Amino acid sequence: MAIGAGDWSQRGECGQHPNPEYKSKEDGGGMEVERAEQPGGEYNEHVDEARRLRRLQIMMSMVMSVISQDPDLTLEEAAEMAANARRAALNMFPDKELAYDILYRPRLQRLMNERFRLQ
Repeated sequence: MAIGAGDWSQRGECGQHPNPEYKSKEDGGGMEVERAEQPGGEYNEHVDEARRLRRLQIMMSMVMSVISQDPDLTLEEAAEMAANARRAALNMFPDKELAYDILYRPRLQRLMNERFRLQ
């Protein structure tokens, strides 16, 4: 038998998986590790917020890439993209207008100033 060609169906010592939260298909679970939900649904809220934050970061990165790299983009189209990005960000995170204005507005303004030679 070759190195590493062992029987992968074995579950280690005593027939148990090393991770006690793991459930195999035989146990009625998938390959994922099931996580215990914290009281009050805090785990789901944190996961949801992290997912929305990552989506916002990706969206803003894409908008900034298009503004900086698209040779056919006009100033009006860039301004519209920035306004739509702001609207989408505030839909994802209501009441965070100040945070958006501190974090993303200056970046977009600087990028548009450089790209379209504004001042």
